[in-house]
Amino acid sequence: MKYSWLIIFCLFSQITFSQHTNWVDLFNGKDLDDWQQLGGKAEYKIEADCIVGISKSNTPNSFLTTKKHYSDFILEYEVFVDPVMNSGVQIRSNSLPEYSNGRVHGYQVELDPSPRAFSGGIYDESRRGWMYPLSRNPKARAAFQNGKWNKFHIEAIGNTLKVWLNGVQCTNLVDDMTASGFIGLQVHGIGNPEHANKEIRWKNLRILESDFDNHTWKEDPEVPQLSFLVNQLTQYEKRKGWRLLWDGKTTNGWRSAKSNNFPESGWEIKDGVLTILATDGAEATGPGDIITEEQFSDFELELEFNITKGANSGIKYFVDPELNKQVGSAIGCEFQILDDQNHPDAKQGVNSNRTVASLYDLIKAENLSIPGRGKQFKGVGAWNKARIVSRNGKVEHWLNGEKTVAYDRWSQMFKALVAYSKYKVWPEFGQWAKGHILLQDHGDTVHFRSIKIREF
Repeated sequence: MKYSWLIIFCLFSQITFSQHTNWVDLFNGKDLDDWQQLGGKAEYKIEADCIVGISKSNTPNSFLTTKKHYSDFILEYEVFVDPVMNSGVQIRSNSLPEYSNGRVHGYQVELDPSPRAFSGGIYDESRRGWMYPLSRNPKARAAFQNGKWNKFHIEAIGNTLKVWLNGVQCTNLVDDMTASGFIGLQVHGIGNPEHANKEIRWKNLRILESDFDNHTWKEDPEVPQLSFLVNQLTQYEKRKGWRLLWDGKTTNGWRSAKSNNFPESGWEIKDGVLTILATDGAEATGPGDIITEEQFSDFELELEFNITKGANSGIKYFVDPELNKQVGSAIGCEFQILDDQNHPDAKQGVNSNRTVASLYDLIKAENLSIPGRGKQFKGVGAWNKARIVSRNGKVEHWLNGEKTVAYDRWSQMFKALVAYSKYKVWPEFGQWAKGHILLQDHGDTVHFRSIKIREF
């Protein structure tokens, strides 16, 4: 019996030891032989059990990166940052000669001591910008602690990236652009010379490349999943009631705003992208708007759009096609799509209420998520994500993860705005119980994809 217990104890100890040794330290505490520096010329040094990054003037972002590349992993580390600095840790990142002359690019787990408080969000360095800003998870903005060591737990498994900061889940991102790359410690370039010689310290960096079932953390159900998969739904989205409003291949579910058929030309479907083709800027001679066959009332709509230089378009909702027959134009509330820099409409209207992500001709788009921060438009030729939420009369516009417009379509304020706009001639504009969703032909080339919706 005594020997049996000894055997059991040895087996248990062996299993426990095996599980423990699955973790690999990324820093050996002695040298940086397994690391290399890319980008700028900030200083990196070893001090006690820490890797220390020191900011330097007149140099771009600097990265101390692992020589080894990683695909699926769980990464943990602790970090202490000077409160005037911005930093982050690159994961699944690369430096390739064919991409921007070797510039470091890829997913970055943000470290943001500023009042914006996006620590734990995911930024796509030198590529697509913010993927998961914490405006979509405001609870997590309180997780970072200035003046203290902060502990990160990151799970990069398959196409899903999840981040916890001090035990608080910050992100749940789904994206399949990059499957592997190095880990990198960033020292951000500085514009203020007074911010030179500021320190960022990392310690207890370790990584796990197997046995994920025993080390993944429980998800917070209040943290929304943000997916950048093209024309696909995740299992999470299906459980939450999402469905594709456009299948990425056919015209099913859509028709012309002028008839019961889809336009015979002018709208192109190619490589998973729905495109309205330019007609020399002549809206009247083009194929016209398209609308959903269904009508919607309380809903959440997401899609990506990509505009060409000087382009104008829009996403209309609560559209009444009967009015289209009467006035020759589809009438509804509009999420404006516009090149603010190169289209004259941006300077028309009242108080910039015709700019991108505005409620066209009624409410100007501004950053309501982070006051004082500009709209997060990613530019002409880039994919931008639009989100429209309508629930119990409350409507929101979102652009690339940050809120730009909020209004109550039943309110006296909204009625007053309509009364002093071009929409005043249509009784109960914007207050119809339901309506179609519309993609606008304004004579310019604009691309759409990943159009999905859920109803409340």
